[in-house]
Amino acid sequence: MKKEILLKFCWDYLNKRTERLQERSVSLQESLNSETKSSAGDKHETGRAMVQLEQEKLGKQLFELEEIKRVLQKVDIKKTSKKISLGSLIKTTSANYFIAISAGTVKRDDISIFCISAGSPIGKLLLGKQQGDLFSFNGTEIKILDVN
Repeated sequence: MKKEILLKFCWDYLNKRTERLQERSVSLQESLNSETKSSAGDKHETGRAMVQLEQEKLGKQLFELEEIKRVLQKVDIKKTSKKISLGSLIKTTSANYFIAISAGTVKRDDISIFCISAGSPIGKLLLGKQQGDLFSFNGTEIKILDVN
C-alpha cells in the first residue's frame, strides 16, 4: 500500500474528528445561549455551569487535535531511511505499521496497516530500528521484515 493513501487516511481521520468537535462546540454555544434566555435561578446557573464545563473539555480536545495536526504536518512520506522514523511504513512478522498518528487501521486488498503514533508503546519500540531487527512486545518476539 502506498504511503500517500496512509497519509490521506490520517488526514481524513483528523479532519473528521476536528469537524465533530467543532459541531459540538457550536451546539454547546447554542445551548448556552438558550439557557440565558429561558431560565432563572439555581437551575439556570447549574445549566450554564454544565455547558461551560463541556466547552472547556472541548477546548482541551481541540488543542490536542492541533498538536496532532502539527505532528502530521511533519510526516515526510518521500523521505527514505533504513531506520524507522516518523513516516515509515513497517512490515513485521506480526503486523504492518505506519508511523504518523494514532488513527486506526487501513484495510485494503486483504492487508491491514495500523496507523500509530511514535509515542505509542509499539511506536516507541520501533523507532530507530531497521529491517532484520528483533524486538519484544507483550511477550512476543517480533522481527522487522521491511522498512519503507
